[in-house]
Amino acid sequence: MAGRNLITRTARWSAVHPWWAMALWTVFVLGALALGSVTGTRSATDSDLAIGQSGREAAIARAGGLQSRAVENILVTSYAGRLDQAAARKAAGEAADALRGAKGVSAVGDPVPAPDGSALLVPVTLSGDPETADARVQPLLDKVAKVRGAHTDVRVELVGAGSIKAGLGDMLNKDLGKATVLSLPVTLLVMVFVFGALVAASIPVLLGISSVLAGLGLWGAASQLVPDPGPVTHIIVLMGMAIGVDYSLFYLKRQREERALGANNIDAIEIAAATSGHSVMVSGLVVMVSMGALYLAGHIAFESMATGAVLVVAIAMLASLTVLPAMLSKFGRYLDKPRVPLVWRLTQRMGSKPRLWSVMLKPSLRHPVIALVLSVGALLALAAPALGLKLKATGIDDLPRSIPAMQAYERLTQSFPSQADTHVVAVKVPAGRTGQLRTAVAKLVDATGRDDLFVHTPKPQVRTSKDGTVATIAVGTRFNSSSAQAQRSLTVLREDIAPATVGAVRGADYAVGGSDVAYDVDYRANVVDKMPWVLGVALLLTFLVMALAFRSVTLAVITVVLNVLSAAASFGLLALIFQHTWAEGLLHFESTGRVVAWLPLLLFVILLGLSMDYHVFVVSRIREAARGGLSIRDAVEQGITRTAGVVTSAAVVMVSVFALLASLSFIEMKQMGVGMACAVLLDATLIRIVVLPSVVTLLGWKTWWPSRLAHQDESRPVSVPSSVAGQAPVM
Repeated sequence: MAGRNLITRTARWSAVHPWWAMALWTVFVLGALALGSVTGTRSATDSDLAIGQSGREAAIARAGGLQSRAVENILVTSYAGRLDQAAARKAAGEAADALRGAKGVSAVGDPVPAPDGSALLVPVTLSGDPETADARVQPLLDKVAKVRGAHTDVRVELVGAGSIKAGLGDMLNKDLGKATVLSLPVTLLVMVFVFGALVAASIPVLLGISSVLAGLGLWGAASQLVPDPGPVTHIIVLMGMAIGVDYSLFYLKRQREERALGANNIDAIEIAAATSGHSVMVSGLVVMVSMGALYLAGHIAFESMATGAVLVVAIAMLASLTVLPAMLSKFGRYLDKPRVPLVWRLTQRMGSKPRLWSVMLKPSLRHPVIALVLSVGALLALAAPALGLKLKATGIDDLPRSIPAMQAYERLTQSFPSQADTHVVAVKVPAGRTGQLRTAVAKLVDATGRDDLFVHTPKPQVRTSKDGTVATIAVGTRFNSSSAQAQRSLTVLREDIAPATVGAVRGADYAVGGSDVAYDVDYRANVVDKMPWVLGVALLLTFLVMALAFRSVTLAVITVVLNVLSAAASFGLLALIFQHTWAEGLLHFESTGRVVAWLPLLLFVILLGLSMDYHVFVVSRIREAARGGLSIRDAVEQGITRTAGVVTSAAVVMVSVFALLASLSFIEMKQMGVGMACAVLLDATLIRIVVLPSVVTLLGWKTWWPSRLAHQDESRPVSVPSSVAGQAPVM
């Protein structure tokens, strides 16, 4: 084959030396896993995730040695009716004795009765870093559970930030483990329906699994620089499987198509590399550059998610361009074995006569203006609710009540309203102004005591550093972090009370944070501030990659507009589903009236990348047909009908994997799964079957401007030799 480039040369070397290629890939995957097991995965701490005033408050408190301590609470309540005070005191005493002197416990306080007598609370202060308390709390939970078993007349629980975080981690690991396990047979089943044979179906799944394993290993090492805030490993699994399978699917389908046309195995692999391999490379680059835009978000959570996604996409792309040709070369003769009888006949019939897709395309090709107006109108209608999109950083009040620690937390806040959410004012003054600081702190405490937005009993807790230059004031609210009153209390504290008291001390550095609502406000402000930059850069980079890959500015503009339409529609669906209550029973969630603050940014860049999988694949086939001598309308029909089966299969894989996320309990994962599944579904159907063909048909040869193809006279198509008609331009 003439005009070989790096992609085709690599594919040919792998096909000619399959054992070497597979051995090198195996060494790479095992090496990545070994590296990850040695380094482990570094989790992000609260300090890593700090942002805005909340981050400044934590830094000031830490500078004075006043950082928050890890506190768990022994909570004794009744199962029904009034609490038996004698039984409660006895159970609380036994639980306190069990924890007193236990490893990791620095102090056990005195019992505190609830104002209404409904509960008894014993504070337990833990030793060590409060940010790792969840890793040390299980032995304490076991001790309290043992006491609970001995007292059937009252309920004895241990609840606090550490136990809630540990419970959330257990729930996520269980749910995501189940989703990951289910994704494998679901993906394999889809591949069986695509190929009708088990060997061919297994190759994309195997490549996807190897990409995920290598990605997880390398992420362990990378997390030492950009720590994991939680969802990165799950993003690696989801994107690794979806993209790894899709890239292999595109490549494998083209190789089989060329074999069916009479090419020998090596030549078929090389043609697949020149066409589908080029599409894989362009798509992979777009995914990576779009995810790279998250580095502009100015927060470690986005930086870590970008790093994990870029790693696994690069690995999946590398697998498709290197080891996949070797597997096709070595096992090519077995690809159609063993055949699944009924499915095999169905795939052969659909592959030879894609009549369904031709019928679906007719309106767009015959009446492109009407089809375009109606389809874009539908997308804009779906996008309309996004204008009212409300964001919120996930707080303790948003966690699933299926977690036992959250059930205990709910009982705690009902009996002790002061435990609902607590603002912390941290202030540092010059050494000569400690007296003024004490006076200002007293004024702040007095001001909050006269405002019904704050808890009056107990009074705000004041702590002072040893040198007297740093102080923290913990001011409780009686409202949960999602309420308007809680946000109002933060505004009053930040804008009125704190500036007029501690802020009036000359040279004072102060900040208000500590609470879930403070973190929510600061996090949302950062997202809103950075969003235009992230989205703009992601779209600009996508535009540049497409323009360079296809030598067409027009096509690059089309790509950007289509992605914006698809993303906007998915945002609208998110708002429509999760900001209202109508879908609660259907999807098994409790609406918070908000969408998770980090989701729109992440969803946009991921969808921008994932949609490029089949967009590049489809556009490449349309361009290939146009270069081969067909009219634009015929090229659109041939390009889309010949790729429709593969695109549909790729979309089904993605939707199936993302739908598993939607079945999870945690609202973050559920919103992510629903958003991605809806967006991919819209992109693979309405965008690819209606909007794209309508636009290309209307623009005609101008679609390829300013490349030479744009100047092609449709009435006099120039034939391209068959030996090069299938080759895409070299990047």
